[in-house]
Formats: sequence, structure tokens, C-alpha cells
Amino acid sequence: MLKLQKVITIAALSLVSVASTTAYAEVTANVAATSNYLWRGQEQTGGDAAISGGIDYTNESGFYAGAWASNASWADEMTYELDLYTGFGGAINENVSYDIGYIYYAYPDAASMADADFSEIYGSISVKGFTFGAAVLATSAASGDGTDFADSLYLTADYAFAVGSNGTEIAFHLGHYSGDFIGDDNIIDYGIAVSKDGFTFGLSDTDIDGSDVKAYIIYSVDFTL
Repeated sequence: MLKLQKVITIAALSLVSVASTTAYAEVTANVAATSNYLWRGQEQTGGDAAISGGIDYTNESGFYAGAWASNASWADEMTYELDLYTGFGGAINENVSYDIGYIYYAYPDAASMADADFSEIYGSISVKGFTFGAAVLATSAASGDGTDFADSLYLTADYAFAVGSNGTEIAFHLGHYSGDFIGDDNIIDYGIAVSKDGFTFGLSDTDIDGSDVKAYIIYSVDFTL
């Protein structure tokens, strides 16, 4: 069984930042610094700061592909994480949009490579300020095809809204993991974040015994190449 002491990002992004659909083909890049890299409520760098960056391609069909990297240290000798992803997103109407894709999480220099890399198939639907998503394990280095962890599922509910007209946004997050892939069969994570002008301040926690509320600050920049 894979023993991930794993994280969230923003992005990602907190994982991972996946590209949104645009009206034309373009290549964009992103760079960010965070005081604490989290993924699904759990620390990726032992509470230390992280620097990340990525590049994304999107086109008018809704197709996107990209890569994202960050320092990471949750396993012996590990220094970084590299994520590769591709997907398709679009708008159903002015209030509803969707996103489906595949992401591969790689840890090239981890001491136990056989227990590190894995991939997921994900999807989400957004209705106004609400986004509901799901990610299911597709493969893992430990099991080969991921069938040993076929019940590993991560469900999310997020709500974001603007505050006033100065670009401030508040976002709420709730996630639920079920399965045995990360060493516990039932984990809830939750958080709140406030963003403005590239800065994000957030609080995150999980229902894991002994877990404390974790605060983080992120500064990110996106630009077109």
C-alpha cells in the first residue's frame, strides 16, 4: 500500500493549476511562491516554503495540456514533484461550465520510486460560483494499473465569490477522500482563502487525528508567452 504523506496545492492548485478554456489558442505560464505547500489539506514540504511553476497550452476547441513542478519532500531523498496533465473544458451556457482530464504525478528522484508516482482521472462542473469535482485513481507505481486502489475517490465542493469591485475574492473548500491509497480510508479536508492582486491568504485543516489548522500565503503570477 502506498504511504503518501501528501499535500494539496492550489492547485491546484492547489494543485496543480489547470488551464481554463479560452477563445483562441495560446500558451501561458505561471510562477508561484507559497509559505506552505498543501494538497488536499496535507503538507507536501513539511511546513516549509515552496516555489512552483508551470506552462499550459489551450486552444479554441477546449483542449488543454500542461506541466507543473514544485519542490516537494514528503519521501526520502525527494526534492521535487512534476505533474503532467491534459484535458478538455468548456461552457455549456453562460452559467455552467465543465472540465475533464487526466493528470500524472511524478516524483523522479524519490528514494522509493515504486511507491511514489500515480495518476488520476478528474472532472468538475461549475455552476455560477459553485464547483463540484471528482478525481479517481487511474494508475499507481505501487499497483501497476491502479486496480488495487480502484475505490480511491476524492470529491470536492468549492464556492468562490467576489467582494466589492476591487478584485478581492473569497473561496471556501470542502473535500472528502475515500479509499486506502494515502494510508487512511476516510479523510475530510476544508479551508477558506482570500485572494487579491496575485496574493492569497488561506487556512486549511483536515479531520485526521492531531491535525492542526495550517495557514499559508501564496503569491502567483500568470503571463502569456
